[in-house]
Amino acid sequence: MNTNRFLAVAVLALAVSACGGRSNTLPATETVDDVPPGTAAEAGRSGAGASAGRAGSAIPDDRLDQETRALLDDQVIYFEFDSSEVQPRFTDVLGAHARNLATNPRLEVRLEGHADERGSREYNIGLGERRAQAVRRILLIQGASAGQITTVSYGEERPAQRGSTESAYARNRRVEIVYQD
Repeated sequence: MNTNRFLAVAVLALAVSACGGRSNTLPATETVDDVPPGTAAEAGRSGAGASAGRAGSAIPDDRLDQETRALLDDQVIYFEFDSSEVQPRFTDVLGAHARNLATNPRLEVRLEGHADERGSREYNIGLGERRAQAVRRILLIQGASAGQITTVSYGEERPAQRGSTESAYARNRRVEIVYQD
């Protein structure tokens, strides 16, 4: 049993490290309306990130390079339909958050898992939890400590965007990284 767990962690670590050079921006074929809010792609388009949402950061902004600051401003990890697999485009974002937590042991984050409205409430609570746990595992592998991370699942109860369109569904399939005060 422990061997299987070790192999699973090792495979995940290899997958995450192998994708380290990829960008988390969306492909150029997607339209402005298809770019989920809070991503580096949106920040690049609007010229502003979501830094106001990063409460509790112990690193003064003058010590962060522009790229790291942009990665830390990206606090929403999006998922495909009915999936809890973290997409490679978020590797750099999660790496920056893991380094931030590892460098600042007093920082704590809450990972809030969400799902779109499709599926039962019970299923969506479970899916949100699986998504939050997937993000947690990556942060732990990359240096954050277990005591710095809590997870919660809201399922479909707190949509980022109301509606029954694919665009709304895509914005609601997410994990939000919330820094605690």
